[in-house]
Amino acid sequence: MRVGMLAPISWRVPPRHYGPWERIVSLLTEGLVERGVDVTLFATGDSVTQARLDAVCPRPLEEDPSLDPKVHEALHIANAFEKADGFDLIHNNYDFLPLTYSGLTRTPVVTTIHGFSSDDIRPVYRRYDGRVAYVSISDADRDPELHYAATVYHGIDLAEFTPRERPGRGLAFLGRIHPDKGVAEAIAVARAVDLPLVIAGIVQDREYFDREVAPHLDGERVRYVGSLGSKERDDLLGSAIALLHLVEFAEPFGLSMIEAMACGTPVIGRRRGAVAEVVDDGVTGFVVDDIAGAIAAVRRVGGLDRREIRARAALRFSRDRMVGDYLLVYERVLAGTGVA
Repeated sequence: MRVGMLAPISWRVPPRHYGPWERIVSLLTEGLVERGVDVTLFATGDSVTQARLDAVCPRPLEEDPSLDPKVHEALHIANAFEKADGFDLIHNNYDFLPLTYSGLTRTPVVTTIHGFSSDDIRPVYRRYDGRVAYVSISDADRDPELHYAATVYHGIDLAEFTPRERPGRGLAFLGRIHPDKGVAEAIAVARAVDLPLVIAGIVQDREYFDREVAPHLDGERVRYVGSLGSKERDDLLGSAIALLHLVEFAEPFGLSMIEAMACGTPVIGRRRGAVAEVVDDGVTGFVVDDIAGAIAAVRRVGGLDRREIRARAALRFSRDRMVGDYLLVYERVLAGTGVA
């Protein structure tokens, strides 16, 4: 099987720190290659892969402001589709724009929808519904007007996360610093239970950071440590009593939640979007409705079995499971039975 894997170019594949879509593309690509699939990865020129790398954008757009995003986006997508005849299928992980190329080739296109950034992009997905095989990353994130080939949950490399049977002494937040992600709510919970909180992630909304986060940073009870690489992420998550994921939007999936679970760390997540799909309530964490529920959950997490949390994460969210699920999707699409 010959697969053209179209990655985003905001960050490198794999990302140096932040870049959840690029991280999933990397894990999937390497897993496919290990299973003998002939993969060409369309990504930034500094990407690292066992696959054949094909790049027209030399560096990540988020790391080099001299690169014009529209120019390199156009060149990047066109490069993949101009070579479509050389693949059995193209797997698009670049959101909606590549869909507009799908009618120009007979090569089947699989598109993973990594969440809808706004309702404005949904008409593009609807126009190409049926021509492109869509994969959702959670059942909660499905658009009822679209047809899907499958839901494939994200997977992670379990070897990157160290299971720890004993927690540290504080709470953790890992994600974009943005109102959607509930950073202010995490701070409120940590203060209410009198536990230190470490906040990690890129600042996506500077005004929000300055208003809701910065005034609480004291270097001890509430700390901000920036965007973390893999080792630092493992250390943060593994040493936490719990990960606070008190999102204020319909979470499409929540990669940080399964990364925490892989360390044996429970997740306290607000009941939004896919949170209740990812967190097994009462086993791998607690699904709550508000800050009061989160405060109560912090006081209960000590009763959860961290070994069981790691085991459940390994069962449900391994890279190998994800790769196997995508191979089934590919086989159904190539057999002409891709849309369920």
